[in-house]
Amino acid sequence: MTAVLALAACTQQTPAGASPSAAASAAAKRGAGGDLKILYWQAPTILNRHQATGTKDADASRLITEPLASFGKDGLPVANGLAAEIPTAANGGVSADFTTVTWKLRTGVKWSDGTPFTADDVVATFTYQCDEKSAASTIDRCEGVKSVTAKDANTAVVTYKEPQPFYYQWGVGDAGTILQKAQYANCLGAKAKDCAADQKPIGTGPYKVREFKAGDVVTYDLNENFRDPNKPFFKSVTFKGGGDATSAARAAFQTGDVDYAWNLQVEATVLKPMAQQSSTATLTTVYGSSVERILINFSNPDPALGDNRGEPGTKHPFFSDKAVRRALAMATDRNSVAEQLYGGGLSGKASCNILTAPEPMNSKNTDGLDICKFDLNAANAELDKAGWVKGSDGVRAKGPVKLKILYQTTVNPVRQKTQDIMKANWEKVGFQVELKSVPAGTFFTNTSPDGANHFWSDVEMFTNSGDPDPTSYFVGWTTKQMTGKANNWQFGNYHRYSNPDLDAVVDSLRKETDQKKRNDLAIKANDILVSDVVVIPLINRTFATSGVSKSLKGVDPTPWDSEMWNIADWTK
Repeated sequence: MTAVLALAACTQQTPAGASPSAAASAAAKRGAGGDLKILYWQAPTILNRHQATGTKDADASRLITEPLASFGKDGLPVANGLAAEIPTAANGGVSADFTTVTWKLRTGVKWSDGTPFTADDVVATFTYQCDEKSAASTIDRCEGVKSVTAKDANTAVVTYKEPQPFYYQWGVGDAGTILQKAQYANCLGAKAKDCAADQKPIGTGPYKVREFKAGDVVTYDLNENFRDPNKPFFKSVTFKGGGDATSAARAAFQTGDVDYAWNLQVEATVLKPMAQQSSTATLTTVYGSSVERILINFSNPDPALGDNRGEPGTKHPFFSDKAVRRALAMATDRNSVAEQLYGGGLSGKASCNILTAPEPMNSKNTDGLDICKFDLNAANAELDKAGWVKGSDGVRAKGPVKLKILYQTTVNPVRQKTQDIMKANWEKVGFQVELKSVPAGTFFTNTSPDGANHFWSDVEMFTNSGDPDPTSYFVGWTTKQMTGKANNWQFGNYHRYSNPDLDAVVDSLRKETDQKKRNDLAIKANDILVSDVVVIPLINRTFATSGVSKSLKGVDPTPWDSEMWNIADWTK
């Protein structure tokens, strides 16, 4: 048995109906807590996790729908979801050849509409999620999954096509939430695109939707059918969106208007004293695999291409030249961003790896790479050698093609200042840089031409992270995952990057059961993406950088799951 599998097999099972922080709320009474006020300065626009295009959507949906199990701080499953226990090799829940996982489900669970939850709902979720025509944003979790079947009403069996070393791939964690079969019966395949259920899902979680104003606010009432009679503690939740990170920090640390303020991506010189002087809230952080990165577009975003704009198969006019990508990386000053904007570790630290955790998979090979060192002279020399010549305007060109970059990200003071640092240095080596800031509610959608999914700019910047096992994370750079019209701009490879070598590494990662070899494969995948300058990693950000009311108890963020993963246990 491999190290990771052995660890999973020996994991202590959390009793049904409990979670690590349950003791803190053991004496709490359902609905005694009034209204819980949560502030996400990026407003949710959809409440179906499988169609979500940003964390704000995924987290807002987690109050309603649940996975089979959650991922705890150690990266191992916690039985606070729909499973009665965690299947392992030791308890017989995982077959000896690692191809089948048998999930024993909780009995007596009801949906918020009062109807019974059964294994048929688990099967229906697989059917919905893993149909390419559904264009689910979580379809990467379906890679290698042969089937999900109902053994009986309270048992679901996940079968993988081949031995699966990470057998918690499907149904666990942030991307594993289960949908109600009846509600989504008419939303399968191509019909998933415009499904009214996405605005008000029926769930098994601690809360149900009272009202949803997309791009603004979600109000929830407690789910009177929730399986634990003592939970949730709060009678209602107001999940407010909008504003900006700085105003969200003030609402937590200065005015105390909210109980929980999310993703306080605020310049360290502002955030640190605000948190230190606060009498109302504390700053809660945890490091994981979250990396602020600059994505390179391998497709052609020229609007003159019409319907073919940004489609896989088109070729970027200058990023198709690796020397240009290398020069851009050499002119990237991530250390200044880390020190000036992230407090040198307060909320993030410089990184040239796109995979930063778990630690055994954190590559040391990038430390000496020239593209990981800020060197303007080297960047200029790289472009000179490749024949990109500076004109009288200081912009380099080769023939009719000029190095003109449109650089987009979300509206956020830290990101705008990061853009400023990048622009100043990139222009010193001959790029012309136009900055674009897009409201988060627009950027993290698959519908807007200004969105990250369409990627109709030359470079774009945001943060992403992965599971405790990086297979699904790396799948997002494989050829099959290239986004475009055909999949409703929902697949994860926004770059439209295609490399058979990377595809082969990821394919091996799906099958390899020896943990040391898996670590080596993950490092190899990271090194391909970094050395080929598909992506320029900037900052290993804290996964959660949140302002939490000093009166709020039970908040226990894990870097491997939604920040809302244990909201049923929150009390005052």
